[in-house]
Amino acid sequence: MSKHVFLTGPPGVGKTTLIQKVTQALKSTGVPIDGFYTEEVREGGRRTGFDVVTLSGKRGPLSRVSSDSSTSRHACRVGQYVVDVVSFEQLVLPLLRNVNLGCDAEKKICVIDEIGKMELFSQSFIQAVGQTLTGSGTVILGTIPVPKGKPLDLVEEIRSRKDVKVFNVNKENRNSILQDILAAVESCRK
Repeated sequence: MSKHVFLTGPPGVGKTTLIQKVTQALKSTGVPIDGFYTEEVREGGRRTGFDVVTLSGKRGPLSRVSSDSSTSRHACRVGQYVVDVVSFEQLVLPLLRNVNLGCDAEKKICVIDEIGKMELFSQSFIQAVGQTLTGSGTVILGTIPVPKGKPLDLVEEIRSRKDVKVFNVNKENRNSILQDILAAVESCRK
């Protein structure tokens, strides 16, 4: 039986949009839900980075384009982006700690969009996600990237877990898959 639900698919296919629709549907029925999603930051029509946005409305930088090649070689980078690990951890770690506290009769839902290269620069995030996956009081509704290049250990572990239901999102199914995802999350809460 599944305890967690993850969406995967190519960049830009609509995983975050689906997560937001599922979140709204669950909130409207009074389900306890917290977490975060990532959002593109654009300036003049160009993507300049990503922000972390919590479900309570807090926002902070996840990454920004670095035009300066002298940026510390020790900086955490993904392509042209420099990852702001400190900002990410300040926003996300309290959410993950809080969602694991207490044992309500009703399972909480924790939105984690996404578990990808940028987020995995944080060892504390990796540990917190691991604790949430193995804990019993929280259902994770998350996104993971499609395998590309060197496998990401935590992503592959999630993909292969027997207690995780993974939905492959594509252009053909993204507009018809919402009810299936909602049903899967609801069954995880039982």
